[in-house]
Amino acid sequence: MLILLPISIFVKAVISNKYIIRLALPILFAQIIPQISFVANSIFLGKFGELELRVNGVAGIFYLTFAMVGYGLSNGMQIMFSRRAGEGDSRGLAASLSTGLLLSFLCSMGMMMLCLWLAPIIFSFSLHDQQNISSSVNFLYIRVWGLPFLMLTQLLNGFFISIQQSRFLVYGSLAATVVNILFDYLLIFGHAGFPIMGIVGAAVASILAELVQCLVMFSVFFFNRFHHTYPIHKQMSFDVALSKNSLKVASPLIIQYLFSIGGWQIFFFYVEHLGNRELAASQIIRSMFGFIWVGIWAFSAVSNNMVSNIIGQGKSNQVMNLVKKIATLSFVYAFSICLLVFIFSESFIGIYRNDSAIIALAKPAMFLVLGSTIIMSASTVLFNAVVGTGNTIMNLTMEITAIFLYLLYCYFVIEKMKLSLTWAWGSEYVYWISLLVISFFYLRSKKWKGKEV
Repeated sequence: MLILLPISIFVKAVISNKYIIRLALPILFAQIIPQISFVANSIFLGKFGELELRVNGVAGIFYLTFAMVGYGLSNGMQIMFSRRAGEGDSRGLAASLSTGLLLSFLCSMGMMMLCLWLAPIIFSFSLHDQQNISSSVNFLYIRVWGLPFLMLTQLLNGFFISIQQSRFLVYGSLAATVVNILFDYLLIFGHAGFPIMGIVGAAVASILAELVQCLVMFSVFFFNRFHHTYPIHKQMSFDVALSKNSLKVASPLIIQYLFSIGGWQIFFFYVEHLGNRELAASQIIRSMFGFIWVGIWAFSAVSNNMVSNIIGQGKSNQVMNLVKKIATLSFVYAFSICLLVFIFSESFIGIYRNDSAIIALAKPAMFLVLGSTIIMSASTVLFNAVVGTGNTIMNLTMEITAIFLYLLYCYFVIEKMKLSLTWAWGSEYVYWISLLVISFFYLRSKKWKGKEV
């Protein structure tokens, strides 16, 4: 039986840490489960070979760049979902969801074609090692076929978060993780009669996982009779006006995420120029901190959703107090987990690859990123609160500013001065401090009040 939380309960919960955690925990579990899969993937490839570990870093971020288009679209749609939920407009929410599903599918087709065309051009231009180039392109030519399933799942996840039913996200993530780890093990190493496929096996396993997750989330939607409250099957025509409005909200976020992940892609290109061992060490750091950051991302998703919801209820005066509480909880989480990683640093790095040279490169850089993660815990919450206000143009402006400063640092410190890997990862401080300062002053200015979505 589906039970939706009454609006009155949500209003009281705005100042409750317990309620914020209750919303964040399912999102955290839904995100940490696929991160376990990503970590397992990196560990398997690290054990298989250093080349595979390197390629998983460079090509994985390239795929993530295109996946972020879907995430930007779903995040923009989630703002609309949450606003309609706050207004109690179930029919409007259903119309937004059906339009979002159609947009996501069409967008994924376009992204697939673009990725297949761009991959060999960009890698040939940006990477120095021919093995890195050919392996990355071969990986992406397979990996990209999971994009439609991923983008549809992202949109459904945004819907469940917007109606305060984030616990359902866990089901799809759990199923995808089990499938991914199982087929990673079977296909990378060639167990149980399967051929040894290495990095290609990892790509196939990821596609199967995204397909399963998509099927599970649609099953959850219909099995729990959400289609009765939100009859998307009755509104599956393409609403041009609603599509334009949806893209108006989402397009700045899409561009924002492209800048964000694109900046990280350039960072990894520059690191590859430092050397293959530096690239392998950076992939270990990226994998480790992807796992650590899931709690921060969960609190950020709650910030986006709750800010949009209470604005929809006409409670704009509660926004700053709400953001302060979420940021505090995010900080406590980040400090606790970073302390644990600091104490057992070598054990964590050694899980990926027992190579003393790579461990020596990764360890000091990892310590540096622990500090930037503390700053990230607050800046991401504040930045996503700005997303929740609906002023996505402002978010895009903030992102471009922060990425510009980030890339400026990367260009001079990594590409021109060729400083160590530790200095390279110092770029994280430039990005997160910039985002924190800009987001804080914008929220305090209250210029976001009255924004319609």
